Amino acid sequence: MKQVLFTIISILAFSQFASAQNNIDALLTEIENNNTTLSALKKMVEAEKMGNKTGIQLQNPEVEFHYLWGDPSAIGNRKDFSVQQSFDFPSAYAYRNQIADMKNEQAELEYKKQKMDIFLQVRLICAELTYQNALREEYQKRQENASEIAKSVETKLNAGEANILDQNKAKVTLLNTEAELRHIEIQRQALLQQLATLNGGKPVDYTNTDFQIVPLNSDFEQWATQAAANNPVLAWLEQEIAISDKNTQLQKAQSLPKLNAGYMSEQVVGEGFQGVTVGVSIPLFENKNTVKYAKLRNEAAQHREIDEKLQFYNEMKTLHAKAIAIQQNITQFREQLNLQSDIELLQKALDKGAISLTEYLFELSVYYDSLEKLLDMEKELSITKAQLLIYS
Repeated sequence: MKQVLFTIISILAFSQFASAQNNIDALLTEIENNNTTLSALKKMVEAEKMGNKTGIQLQNPEVEFHYLWGDPSAIGNRKDFSVQQSFDFPSAYAYRNQIADMKNEQAELEYKKQKMDIFLQVRLICAELTYQNALREEYQKRQENASEIAKSVETKLNAGEANILDQNKAKVTLLNTEAELRHIEIQRQALLQQLATLNGGKPVDYTNTDFQIVPLNSDFEQWATQAAANNPVLAWLEQEIAISDKNTQLQKAQSLPKLNAGYMSEQVVGEGFQGVTVGVSIPLFENKNTVKYAKLRNEAAQHREIDEKLQFYNEMKTLHAKAIAIQQNITQFREQLNLQSDIELLQKALDKGAISLTEYLFELSVYYDSLEKLLDMEKELSITKAQLLIYS
């Protein structure tokens, strides 16, 4: 019998988890399609990728035509025509193309980073909204109970079994519960409006009252390695180092002599000349220190990557330890709370006169505070896991 009950509870818990997971996943998909920020970023990425592929080809050819009047006029006029094309060292064009491709990958990573940030924002709002939904459900029960208590006290007052002080306590309890319920609804609507804003202005219906149960890998080192591989910021920095390295090679190639070749003709009275032209541009001054500058940028990118990896590792380790600790605290707290959660016995004691209304309300407030403490911890765990599992 115990095995059957355990199986039923497990199925119900899993179904709640699957439902919450599906709701959030569906919401993230909807927001990705409707979010105006992501839509603008997509266009920016397209423009940036096109810009990275611009200006990396051959320079424009130069065409010249000269018409010179002779003086004295007896010598006639002179006509010159020339076409020239300049060339960088051939390897420079290959490096420019490779750098452009890497920058295009960086543009995609920038979009991925922005999308992750928005998804994290959505998950954090959903964690707070789940908390408010659960509170609303709990306070609706409290309102019903407080209303019944108020009616019961009024009946007892009329029968001479209660006093005006008891009636006032019951009324105040009901008023406080109703006020808190209205406040919760205000918070819910504000959170729903935030989700609607992220969803391109389209309303969102989110009624989850159970926090998403996301398994946490106890082996932090293994998880951190996978998370680092999925971190677009670290991937962007790796690309930046590769770009800096290619740029160093590009600057070396551009420090080599440039060639230009073309065709030229000259026409004068009774004579004409035509042929090819070849020239060399010797980079003595223009590219001074460009290679050194490229090397220094490469070193700076490497140091930045080391710093970013260290900060990421320490931040994730802190969040991982925090999540484990909160999870253990929740388990222990829930076990202890179950030992003192028999509200029905408390109600029976009040009805039979075994305890006063003051004692009943005090015991009830202790239990209510415990429930809210549990919800607070579950919300904190959900927020911590959202920050921790963004790269999973």
